[in-house]
Amino acid sequence: MKNIVYFDLETQRSISDVGGFKNCDQLLVSVGVAYSTKTGKYHIFGEDGMDELVQMLLAADLVVGYNHIGFDYRVLQGYTIIDMESQTINLDMMLDVQEIIGRRLKLDSIAEATLGMKKTADGLEALKWWKEYKQTGSKDPLMKIAEYCAYDVKVTRFVHEYGVEHGLVKYADKSGGEAEVTVGWK
Repeated sequence: MKNIVYFDLETQRSISDVGGFKNCDQLLVSVGVAYSTKTGKYHIFGEDGMDELVQMLLAADLVVGYNHIGFDYRVLQGYTIIDMESQTINLDMMLDVQEIIGRRLKLDSIAEATLGMKKTADGLEALKWWKEYKQTGSKDPLMKIAEYCAYDVKVTRFVHEYGVEHGLVKYADKSGGEAEVTVGWK
C-alpha cells in the first residue's frame, strides 16, 4: 500500500512577528499534525517532535499538503538541515491548482465548493490559543490548536481523495459561482 502522508503545521509566531516570509524558519511550530495512509491514524506533534515528523515525511511515498512547499517546509527548516522539498515526493495542491487556473485559492474555497466542508478556525486564532497556552499553562488552548490543525489535515486529505477519484475539484469563482478545475492527482 502506498504511504501518503498529509500534514499541516501551526506556528507560535506570525509572519509580522519575524519580519516577513523570508524568516519562516523563525516562526516556531506550536503543533504539527500528519495523517498517514500506512498507519490509518492522525499523528500529533509538539515542537519537540519535529524530528519524528521530518522522518515520517521522508519515509512517505507522497507528501500531500496545501501550501506546504511555500510555508510548512520553510517553517520546518528551522528544525532540520534536510531540504524537505528536494528530499520528498510532493503534491502541493495549492500550487497545482494555481498553475492550472493562474491564481491562488484558499483551501476553504475548494473544500466548501467540492465537499461542503469549511475550516473550523484560522491561523490567527491558533496564534491566540498559543499565547493563551503560554500565559496560563492550561492544555485546553493547545488542544484547540491540535483539533484545528487535525481538521485542516482531514480537509486536505478529503479534497485530495475527491480529486483522485473524480479527476477534478470545485471552487468559488470570482463572480461567486462555482467552477471546476481538472486535476491529475494520484
